[in-house]
Amino acid sequence: MSNDPADLESQFEDVRTGFRELTAEVQRAIVGYDEMLRHVLIAVFGGGHILLEGVPGLGKTYLVKVLSRVLGMSSGRVQCTPDLMPADILGTHIVTDDGTGKKTFVYEKGPVFTNLLLVDEINRATPKTQAALLEVMQEQSVTAGGEHFVLPSPFFVLATQNPLEMEGTYPLPEAQLDRFFFKLHVPFPNAAQLVEISKRTTGYEEPELKVVMEGERLIELQRLVSQVPVAEPMLNYAACLVLATHPEQQNASAKVQRFVSYGSSPRGMQTLIRGARVNALLEGRTAVSIADIKAVAVPALRHRVLLNFEGEAESLDVDGLVGELLAGVATPGAEAA
Repeated sequence: MSNDPADLESQFEDVRTGFRELTAEVQRAIVGYDEMLRHVLIAVFGGGHILLEGVPGLGKTYLVKVLSRVLGMSSGRVQCTPDLMPADILGTHIVTDDGTGKKTFVYEKGPVFTNLLLVDEINRATPKTQAALLEVMQEQSVTAGGEHFVLPSPFFVLATQNPLEMEGTYPLPEAQLDRFFFKLHVPFPNAAQLVEISKRTTGYEEPELKVVMEGERLIELQRLVSQVPVAEPMLNYAACLVLATHPEQQNASAKVQRFVSYGSSPRGMQTLIRGARVNALLEGRTAVSIADIKAVAVPALRHRVLLNFEGEAESLDVDGLVGELLAGVATPGAEAA
């Protein structure tokens, strides 16, 4: 990457252009959800996985289908049920004939071997099957029968879960939640959006979407994003924000001490910085500011702040709690924001 300021600005402009083109093409098929879509694409450019939470019928599955089209990537889908086994998603060794009459074991790859994997209703899979996704999401590889298989690159998991129906579900463990870059709430559309959805989806033909960006181009832009400068005061602010979610910290707020069992992991800090870098470029900045960290803090931390029994009993709003921390954590100075 060039160190020349003019070259840097030109390269960063490529990221902005790519983001705008992706957004515009996706919005040809997806109605509304502008803020959620922005966060989805920030996670894509930041190289992270996404957990979408919303009631059925809001287009979560369709969003993944549209993304795979405009990104020119292969996609796969796993519909989670309690009887789903790890081999159903990872693959398994099968006995086959090699053509000479000799029997041999061959690894039959599962649906995870794709670029964009939709894991639908992930909280319906058993803990054993959920755990099978841990290596996939963190290492982007599969180990089976002593063999190691690398997944295609880039690789993203978009998982969905229904917050209403709890019967027959298995809440995601903390280690699994921590693998997700963002947790996003899918809002219910308003009246105008419902009308527009009906216009676009009740006809015979769907919108013809074009490929805006290939996988190699996306990887190149992700590398550019990773080079956005982050000053030491910004890193310190992000670290203080993460520490503020921990009840055992001396300066933790009374609400955190009372209602929170455990705060964000270091992955939360990583997500804040990676997401802030993307947001900085989208806002026309060439370095991360406090405003960029604040812009991604809620989706980055809402699933990493774990409530205790009292917090769960009080149905504490985690988003509101993170908002209070954003207002309470001291910034390095108004000029930095």
